[in-house]
Amino acid sequence: MSNIIDRRSLLAGAAAAATTGAAGPVFAQGAAGWPGKGMMLVVPFTPGGSTDILARIIGQKFTEAWGQAVTIENRPGAGGSVGSVQVARAPADGYTIGMGHIGTLSVNPSLYPSLQYDPIKSFEHLGMLAKVHNILAVHPSIPVTNVRELIDYAKKNPGKLNYATGGNGSAAHIATAAFMVATGTEMVHVPYRGTAPAVNDLLSGQVQVIITGAPAVLPHVRAGTLRALGTASLTRLPSAPEIPTIAEAGVPGFEASQWYGLVAPAGVAPEIVARLNEQIAKAMSDKAMIEALDRDGAEPWIMKPAEFRAHIEQETLRWADIVKKAKIAIQ
Repeated sequence: MSNIIDRRSLLAGAAAAATTGAAGPVFAQGAAGWPGKGMMLVVPFTPGGSTDILARIIGQKFTEAWGQAVTIENRPGAGGSVGSVQVARAPADGYTIGMGHIGTLSVNPSLYPSLQYDPIKSFEHLGMLAKVHNILAVHPSIPVTNVRELIDYAKKNPGKLNYATGGNGSAAHIATAAFMVATGTEMVHVPYRGTAPAVNDLLSGQVQVIITGAPAVLPHVRAGTLRALGTASLTRLPSAPEIPTIAEAGVPGFEASQWYGLVAPAGVAPEIVARLNEQIAKAMSDKAMIEALDRDGAEPWIMKPAEFRAHIEQETLRWADIVKKAKIAIQ
């Protein structure tokens, strides 16, 4: 296998795996014969966004490692809650796992008072996958070329700029709300049913601003159809070092990166959790994987299950404060 994996090849391979039947004999459920059949990886968002792209890459790595098909199932809705509930209620046999995300695991508890899953109690936390840099990008039609100019323009024209997100309560929504709180600006929220349609309307100029994961916007920035003003991380993207951080471009200390990990229903055997965590670490440490992620503005972030769980708890407290200050409420 080549040391460099083409992203489109990865996605094509993952899509093929998603339509292939389970290979090999099916063993009795439990750690001894696992995985003896195909697995399902639930993505709680629409196809085309950062979560979906990363899920298909890791799903392909699992398929290669175990010779069993990994089916990707997109179950969007309620800020990722619909898909998360599906994972939480699935049999605890290790054959249904889900993409965990900053929104579903740390933001949703502050947004949905009647959340039907508990980010800590409902899951086994298999391990962190990656950190994805959010990018603040604008349509070239608005007269701004950097973060400071955007802030000044927004303050002079309160409510004139529209910002797109993948939905109410999405990571993009929360990140942009945090930006407005930090800068004292006011923009109009235009939620979509997923990141892909939000980016499409940004490209057409229907909306003017977005803060979302680099995989969804970086190709358009490189093509010149969107203008990147900054990254919402404390360090620049290694693959796009010309883009300054929002912190260094005028909003000191600002950080709103996305992160992704894998979860399984609570009660999955510890031996299966350990095997999944081990395979996650192998996949995310692979040179070709690192290069593929870097091209999309992401970087591996490997954690043991206990570390991942502690991170979720810390992030939940942090984003609860931001949600309160931004006065975000989901009807």
